Amino acid sequence: MLIGAHVREDGPITTAADRGADIVQMFLADPQGWKAPPPHPQAEQLRAGDVAVVVHSPYVVNLASLNNRIRIPSRKLVVQHAQAAAEVGAIGLVVHGGHVTQGEDAAKGVDNWRKFFARQADEGGFAVPILVENTAGGDNAMARRFDALARLWDAIGEYGAGFCLDTCHAHAGGEELVGVVDRAKAVTGRIDLVHLNNSRDEFDSARDRHANIDSGTIEPEVLAAVCAAAGAPVVVETPAEGQRADIAFLRERLGS
Repeated sequence: MLIGAHVREDGPITTAADRGADIVQMFLADPQGWKAPPPHPQAEQLRAGDVAVVVHSPYVVNLASLNNRIRIPSRKLVVQHAQAAAEVGAIGLVVHGGHVTQGEDAAKGVDNWRKFFARQADEGGFAVPILVENTAGGDNAMARRFDALARLWDAIGEYGAGFCLDTCHAHAGGEELVGVVDRAKAVTGRIDLVHLNNSRDEFDSARDRHANIDSGTIEPEVLAAVCAAAGAPVVVETPAEGQRADIAFLRERLGS
C-alpha cells in the first residue's frame, strides 16, 4: 500500500524522502487561482522516479455551478490540470464535488457534471483519471453525504470517474467512519485514493479543518481501520510538522 503526504509543489522529491513517503500529492498552480499550470521543473524526475504522484485541482473549481462564469472556467481548468498531471506521471487528478447555491436545483448541478464528462468523453477523455472527492460542508453539495453522492454517481459513473475518500470531510459532513468504506463502495463501486486526515471539529460540523492523526476528534485506530478496509493509496493532508509521524503510524498499523 502506498502511503504519503500532500507536499509543496516546489520540492516534492526531497520532501517525500524526508517524510518517508512513497506517494505525494501536490498542486501544480495557485490553489485559489484560475491560471493554467506551468510546466513543472521536476516533471521528468517525477515521471521516472519511484515516488507515485497525485495532483489536486484548485479549490476554485466548481463543475456543478449554475453560474457560467464559474462552471465554464472550471471545466477548462480541470482539463488543463489533467494534462499537466499526466506530464508529471500522476495517477489521477482530485476534484472536489462542488455545489449549487441556496435555492438552486441540485439536480442541475449533477447534470452539469454529466455534461462535462460526456463532452470530454467525446473528445477522447481526460489525460489522467478524475478522482471525485467527498466534501465537508454545504447543504447543496454534490458529494457531502452519500445519498447526494449516489445521485452524482448515477450521472457520471459510466464515464470511469474515480473516487477519493477524505476521512475528515466524511466526519465533518455527517458520515460515520465506522463502515464508511463499505458504504462508499456501495455507491461508487471503488475507492481509488484515501485522504487520511483527523478533524479538529466535532462530527457533522461541516467544518473542513484537518488535524494530525493523534491530535483530532477521531480515534486514530478508526482512521487506520478505514485505510486497511479501503486498500487504496493513502495521502495525509495533515499539518506538515506531523506528517512524518502520521506516515510512520500508518505503516506500523498497516504493516507496509
